[in-house]
Amino acid sequence: MKLFRSRRFDASPRHRKVYSAYEIAYSMIDLLAAILFIVGSILFLDDETVKAGTWLFIIGSVFFAGRPAVRLARELHLAGLGDEGQPDTVKPTTARNRAGS
Repeated sequence: MKLFRSRRFDASPRHRKVYSAYEIAYSMIDLLAAILFIVGSILFLDDETVKAGTWLFIIGSVFFAGRPAVRLARELHLAGLGDEGQPDTVKPTTARNRAGS
């Protein structure tokens, strides 16, 4: 099973749907991590909120660590769907050829 094949995401409508769902999850994790780091940075400006800022950095780091996990899960999911619909796996016989045209 080859992972991270560049064209697997559009092998079939099911592949596109799965890929899109994982891309949304990846983007949401990325956005939340960035927001946590921005807010954490602002909280670091005041001595009274440094502890809260530190916790936001830790949580943001966990989100950033989740990015490659989502990407790997996506690739494993797509690989598990197989390669149906790929142009190189479709039989060369077409409806036109079968009709004798």
